[in-house]
Amino acid sequence: MLVRLLTPAAAGAALLIPTALPAIAQANDPSARREGTVRAADLLAKVRACVQVSHSRYRRDQGAPADIPVCGKRGAVFWKADMDIDCDGRPGLLCNRQTDPFFSPATAFRQSDGRYLSAETLPYIVVPGASGIWDHRAHGVNGGAVAAVIYQGRIQYAVVGDTGPKDIIGEASYATAKALGIPANPRTGGVGSGVTYIVFRNSRASPIESHRAAVAQGNALARKFLREN
Repeated sequence: MLVRLLTPAAAGAALLIPTALPAIAQANDPSARREGTVRAADLLAKVRACVQVSHSRYRRDQGAPADIPVCGKRGAVFWKADMDIDCDGRPGLLCNRQTDPFFSPATAFRQSDGRYLSAETLPYIVVPGASGIWDHRAHGVNGGAVAAVIYQGRIQYAVVGDTGPKDIIGEASYATAKALGIPANPRTGGVGSGVTYIVFRNSRASPIESHRAAVAQGNALARKFLREN
């Protein structure tokens, strides 16, 4: 879990770092633009208005204003935020103590074999730890819940795989960011705004580590969400 506060100068410098280039190159790959049959524009139209279900609002980073509500509709909760990069879980070539100064070898939820999740291979999102602001569990959001993450017209299906600070929202795994064309370097990556997270209530990919299961469920739940709202 990485909580970052970049100055404008640092944010500009991050764009020049070569390690972000593979993710940028992937942005031009047509095969990465959509998973399943649901259009990003259709989902975004359904979550344009917010009925707030959180008791108060979240920050996108430490020191930022608390101005991000969690919203709800039939079958889902959603929020619109930034994306910080979570590289936690089983260490690999891309996510480890050398590449990520905030690296933790654990995730809040585990695979079916008991091992921690792999941020560099599994698309997952991070939800804030339960607090007086919002308790995700009370809204049918638990480990393995299926989410549709939308950025610049793309949908990436993911699972809820980790929890983060109780007052900050907007974080996803290395694999989620890379699939969406967002720079995924845990030190310099992420994006400051424009990401929509839709989590389908009472859903669960089984096993949690199966991205194929998340895509199949996510596509079906997204179609149902569009029909019912």
